[in-house]
Amino acid sequence: MGSQAKPLTLTFSYGSNLWIDQMKRRCPEHRLVGVAKLEKWRWFIIVRGYANVVPSENDHVFGFVYEINAKDEKTLDRYEGVPKCYSKLTLPVELVKNIDPAGAPTYVKDGKQMLDVMVYVDEENLTDGKIREEYIYRMNQAISDAVREGVPQEYVDKYLRPFIGTSET
Repeated sequence: MGSQAKPLTLTFSYGSNLWIDQMKRRCPEHRLVGVAKLEKWRWFIIVRGYANVVPSENDHVFGFVYEINAKDEKTLDRYEGVPKCYSKLTLPVELVKNIDPAGAPTYVKDGKQMLDVMVYVDEENLTDGKIREEYIYRMNQAISDAVREGVPQEYVDKYLRPFIGTSET
């Protein structure tokens, strides 16, 4: 009867939403598409104590691409503090590992499988800060899931561990 499905959104997660269990609780209808790489951006912890990304010519960020529906997107917006804390940008990422056989609508650029995805970015807090104590556990869970699914350990060691410290999961 006239009920039309709302379009799905592809989102790139680079912080605690890499923790698959947290993502299941927040967005129960999500689908993990794969591991992706955001070129020319750098991962860091901002002064508010949470993860962020900032443009940086010689860096990159690994994360998960999730497919979410409108309801789950509203839930994520609330958790991310949109529009007060984070903005939603559309950025191109390279899909480096396809996890779900259903895949996603990629396009090819310079021989790479690319996706345009929504990324939560705090455009105001652009300086390094200290991680919040409550965020350490969630990030360690996220790192464990990320590495298991294909995010390189070298990336974690170079970009995440200096802010989070060693794993105490």
